[in-house]
Amino acid sequence: MKKDIHPEYRDVVFYDVGAKFKLLTRSTVKTKETIEYEGKEYPVVKLDISSASHPFFTGQQKFVDTMGRVQRFQNKFGGNYFSKSDKKKAGSKRK
Repeated sequence: MKKDIHPEYRDVVFYDVGAKFKLLTRSTVKTKETIEYEGKEYPVVKLDISSASHPFFTGQQKFVDTMGRVQRFQNKFGGNYFSKSDKKKAGSKRK
């Protein structure tokens, strides 16, 4: 193998800020921040979500979207996109 072309493979702590969950693993990710974990100093990568806080793994449903997809669709297309009168007009044009 060629020297000095491979990234440094080292111990890194991935820290889920919301759940206060720390996971020590190995990675090549570059970071300047460090954290003390089990008495040693390690580079840290802060995460917004991990298996400790993700609804799929925790079994909890969280409402993240402030405006629903249907509401956004109705706002975009005028709200009456699926009305019965529109379907009759569309059907008469096809004949």
